[in-house]
Amino acid sequence: MSDETSPAETVAPRTAEVAAYLAARMCHDFISPASAIVSGLDLLDDPSAQDMREEAMGLIASSARKLADHLAFTRVAFGASATADTFDTRELAKLADGLFKHMRAEMDWQVTPEGVNKPTARTLLNLAQLAGAALPTGGTARIQAVEENGVVVVAVEATGPRARLRPEVLAGLKGEPMGEGLHGHWVQAYYVNLFVNDAGGRIFAEATEEKVTFAASLPAG
Repeated sequence: MSDETSPAETVAPRTAEVAAYLAARMCHDFISPASAIVSGLDLLDDPSAQDMREEAMGLIASSARKLADHLAFTRVAFGASATADTFDTRELAKLADGLFKHMRAEMDWQVTPEGVNKPTARTLLNLAQLAGAALPTGGTARIQAVEENGVVVVAVEATGPRARLRPEVLAGLKGEPMGEGLHGHWVQAYYVNLFVNDAGGRIFAEATEEKVTFAASLPAG
């Protein structure tokens, strides 16, 4: 399965719809660790559960780290991230690594440019997350990027058993409206298609046995 994405000929979702789906996607990522923190606090307040105090503190600490990692990642991958126009790829690697600490897949970051513009930074982070999600039982997500002749080429490979490219992810990357499947998976891919095309870039996805590949090219300037 492969396809180079292009603007869809069908009617694109409205801005308000995309914003609503993105908000729901982010809330989905945040609600699990936030709820776990509340559960830990409830255990601490329960007089009959004082023997579980150590477990409760461990739950609160791990969930707080997960929530903080997701918030830091989302601020750059989905948000405006203050007024930054250029991003240090070492900092992007830390953001991606924080996310992968809570995923089954491992990350192999092989990005050579020291700094990239905002569309490229968002592409690296979003494709890294899509690669991790494509490996539900584990594997390796290799994130690579090089700059040549004023163009940054990004290649992300998700390799492992049961690697899969969801149809709604492929549809989103192609700029197609949501069909069947989960809106949370589609809207992230659709968002990537929007900002890559707005930046004058191109994006590509392919699935083979035990491997999913994402590739993009964007202007470096």
